[in-house]
Amino acid sequence: MTEKKHEGVSRRDFVKGAATGVCAGTFATMGLYSYSSSAKKRLAKITRSMKDFGVLKNVKITNISETSWFNNADLIGDIHEAGGLLVNQYSLNWPPFGNGKGSAQGSYESGIASIKDLIPKDLDKAWGLQEKLSLHPENAGGYACLIEVEELNGKTHKYLLDTGWSYTWTDAAFKREGIDKMLENHEIEALFISHEHWDHFWGFPVTMKYDPTIPVFIQDGFYPEGLQYIKDSGHTGPLTSYKKAVNPFIPGMAVLKFDVPIINRVFGEISLAFNVKDKGLVLVSGCCHQGILKFADLARTELKYENDRFYGIYGGLHISPFEDWDPKYDDLVISLGKWGFEKIGCNHCTGHLTAKKFVEAGYPVIRGTARFRSSSPDYLGNGDKISFGA
Repeated sequence: MTEKKHEGVSRRDFVKGAATGVCAGTFATMGLYSYSSSAKKRLAKITRSMKDFGVLKNVKITNISETSWFNNADLIGDIHEAGGLLVNQYSLNWPPFGNGKGSAQGSYESGIASIKDLIPKDLDKAWGLQEKLSLHPENAGGYACLIEVEELNGKTHKYLLDTGWSYTWTDAAFKREGIDKMLENHEIEALFISHEHWDHFWGFPVTMKYDPTIPVFIQDGFYPEGLQYIKDSGHTGPLTSYKKAVNPFIPGMAVLKFDVPIINRVFGEISLAFNVKDKGLVLVSGCCHQGILKFADLARTELKYENDRFYGIYGGLHISPFEDWDPKYDDLVISLGKWGFEKIGCNHCTGHLTAKKFVEAGYPVIRGTARFRSSSPDYLGNGDKISFGA
């Protein structure tokens, strides 16, 4: 497989960094330290530049899909059988890159060959072929959300954060929430891919099916396979790859980039920050593999925001994604309260056991409806919405 360097980070550095993370906890880059009391103390020592990146009126988020997979045992078992957490995700023989050769025998090239002529127009046929060639195709779901932003002058913007995994699941979720029509009408101005993982990125052709010209924003940790997949999926619009840590986007919105090794040879993640008028800072993540500490550190160090306070958070917080609760995680729940969020819209890799703990602790968690195969009403499930602001 092609080796790649990311601004001084080689594959050898990646393996070393990821292995360190694995030794520190059950899964790499969980960000557990981010919730500890020592992390809170560390924030007070930061020298802050407090750059003014503007302010906006409101942020509304629709959870298109937070169910990335349906069976933890199958997912973990496949990874373990293939060789563990450091195995290249494109070799797992998961759809849409299955080649029929079994565990750890896949590759991007052999997988995409079976469907390249079908994407993005005939996704049902493409996925049908992959169901015959891949391991556990029924386990694939995906993560994606719609972000609607209103500026102070009333101008509105729509963005996608991530684009799912399974072609059929993601397409059905898009149609359920009207995303297909929004894309066809070019109402959605940009697609942000938080990171290269299967459940956030591999459904890319579904977005391309409806708007291949949409501007796409990634970070510079993508590997050659991921960059090729963007091309092979029919994308004809502009592609921006962030290299800087802080990237203002529109008034009151910034893209934050984190260099972090993640399981299955994925590197780097981008998250979003919003400065909401009279409220404070809202943080939005795909998985938050960087951990809340790094997320908050960067935002608090670099950005100026209303009332100098963290107001809300949405997305995956990567605490117990496989529902493998350990009593020591209870300390994390206790520590989260010190951050002072007024609205917590967690789901996905936060884990529903974690969300339940938040609710029991009395935190301001916005609960969901447990519809469309979401497993718990204790977090924002598929089809649920949350607003931060007016």
